[in-house]
Amino acid sequence: MSDVLARLCREIDSRKGMDAKSSYTASLFERGEDTILKKVGEEAVEFILAAKEDRADHLVAEAADVWFHMLVMLSAKGLNASDILTELERREGVSGHAEKAARGNV
Repeated sequence: MSDVLARLCREIDSRKGMDAKSSYTASLFERGEDTILKKVGEEAVEFILAAKEDRADHLVAEAADVWFHMLVMLSAKGLNASDILTELERREGVSGHAEKAARGNV
């Protein structure tokens, strides 16, 4: 599973600096962080709405859209899916309540 994420992250990174007319991802990078964040928010709302339906295919498609746009934002910040996977591994086996308390105000 992480191979797909690694390949997607490399592809997203490769779109930085490309002609925005040739790539949707390049156009997001060109328009900047506010545009990318807006897309993350829009896709998150669409995911929430899809969760209220009884269509697994729609929910999965919207989840993929959220993940994609989040990966674009991570790339814009010099991060990628491996950073998230590392954090999830760090949290593995730790109570959610304990992990949240350890973060403080983060």
